[in-house]
Amino acid sequence: MKNFIVGPAHPLRGGIANFNEALCIAFNKAGVQSRIISFTLQYPDFLFPGKTQFDRGSKPTEFKVEELINSVNPLTWIKTARRIKEGNPDYIIIRYWLPFMAPCLGSIARLVKRGTKIKVIALADNVLPHEKHFADRVLTRYFVKSCDAFVVMSKSVVEDLKQFLPNPKFAFLPHPIYDTFGEKHTREESLQQLNLRQSYRYILFFGFIRKYKGLDLLLHAMSDKRIREMNLKLLVAGECYEDMTFYTNIIKEHEVEGQVILKADYIPASEVKNYFGAADLVVQPYRSATQSGVTQIAYHFERPMLVTDVGGLAEIVPHLKVGYVVQPDSKAIADAIVHFYTHNLGPEFSANIAVEKKRFLWSTFVEGVNDLFQELVS
Repeated sequence: MKNFIVGPAHPLRGGIANFNEALCIAFNKAGVQSRIISFTLQYPDFLFPGKTQFDRGSKPTEFKVEELINSVNPLTWIKTARRIKEGNPDYIIIRYWLPFMAPCLGSIARLVKRGTKIKVIALADNVLPHEKHFADRVLTRYFVKSCDAFVVMSKSVVEDLKQFLPNPKFAFLPHPIYDTFGEKHTREESLQQLNLRQSYRYILFFGFIRKYKGLDLLLHAMSDKRIREMNLKLLVAGECYEDMTFYTNIIKEHEVEGQVILKADYIPASEVKNYFGAADLVVQPYRSATQSGVTQIAYHFERPMLVTDVGGLAEIVPHLKVGYVVQPDSKAIADAIVHFYTHNLGPEFSANIAVEKKRFLWSTFVEGVNDLFQELVS
């Protein structure tokens, strides 16, 4: 069996690229010939909110990547479809996460299907985005109508999908664990690498900073009197995709400068293990979500989690077993943090995570995708 994964990969950076690379490796391990068709241009610079779209790390050698797609050049869409047809895969997996990509990816899907038996499976992080735009529904409809089936990683995405297709063919497969960031470091090793003092305890906010991710809620929680009295610091690690002064003003307003360590920059893959190794608790105070790769990194490093009850996060983090599921509210977040440290639940949660994470295997995900393909052809 053979497939192509259509979506970002090295040298493009970010969680979606990391996922596609890990998925390609997992398919090949399972005996499915897989390669990635990626972008020569993903976003025009004026549309990209970060500092750079590219990863500084070395090129992986475990899989093949062909950079063919320019998201705003239809000629490359034709070229990409032609290349896929030449490769004659049984099916392609198109990664869909943003309506901006709908014209490009939807057109490639239609061109690939024309005159072939190649099936198109969309791996949909979101059907509708967290940050809304008036054209979202029109663009999304164009894309979803081009697909034969869908893989979703949270049940909330299924409900969004049904707004466009009354009876979609889909497989619900939870986000597998990110196991590409190396082995766990001890707390001592991690703190030494980050030049942090061992006398403090640390909680971690990790990943790109966007309004919907609720960092402001966590900063407000840090001003709680009970937390101020703890020997606790918040480690913020991730590039800000909006005006950082919004967050620095909150820090100044609540006088928590001494409690917050800002590393507002992209974290290279080689350094990820240090941030998770240093943290007692990984906090995701999101206002909206479908699923999140951050939880799956936390599972890999066996770090307890605090998530908000939005999207599919509660499906992944059993409450009071591997962490907390709370409302997106500063008081609820602060209460959970205090409860975690007061009852010293770190060792218990970490032990539970070591067992719970077995349900998020890449091999299970690959098997689910292949089963969905067999449904399409049977």
